[in-house]
Amino acid sequence: MRWPFRRPRADPAFIREFFNRAAADEDHYPSTIDPRIFHVKLVLEHLGDLAHKRVADVGCGKGRFARIVREAHPSATVIAIDLAEAMLKYVPEGMERCAASMTALPLERASCDGAYATESLEHAVDIPGAVAELCRIVKPGGRIVIIDKNAEAWGRLETPAWERWFARRELEKLLARDCRDVRSLPISYWEDVEPDGLFLAWLAVK
Repeated sequence: MRWPFRRPRADPAFIREFFNRAAADEDHYPSTIDPRIFHVKLVLEHLGDLAHKRVADVGCGKGRFARIVREAHPSATVIAIDLAEAMLKYVPEGMERCAASMTALPLERASCDGAYATESLEHAVDIPGAVAELCRIVKPGGRIVIIDKNAEAWGRLETPAWERWFARRELEKLLARDCRDVRSLPISYWEDVEPDGLFLAWLAVK
């Protein structure tokens, strides 16, 4: 995909505008995801039983992961959060929708039993601030999942100017400020395919 315009610095308003426009592009920003993909399975496995619990999808896009989480746990409260209002219009009914930055989540401290961010942290302007917010909204004992791209694979994909990829230790250290159990692993889209170094997952327990 060709990025239609550039900007001189990381500006949340610019990024919001970009994703509001991108919402019309279903090919590159789909509203669904195959539930068999390992990214999905990993999120569900690490979050555990969410019956009658609250979970936040931070940087949810069109809610493709949120759909599956809600289908797996119909009694759960799923909070779909994204910077772009146009993306949130695709989130299915029955979920809480919230337009907000990852660095200023409008949720109370320890108000969620779990939170996850799938390929969304890479778009945050303040990475330490966004990770701190993920941790802040989760209760002690709650679980956090981050899935994003590996800094060692930088350059394999065309990216917008503001995007960041991460080293395993970088996010481990940020999560460890608030979490008692943190680990990371390379992952692939499919469980039976050897990871090629593009994607990493960070799993934490607060």
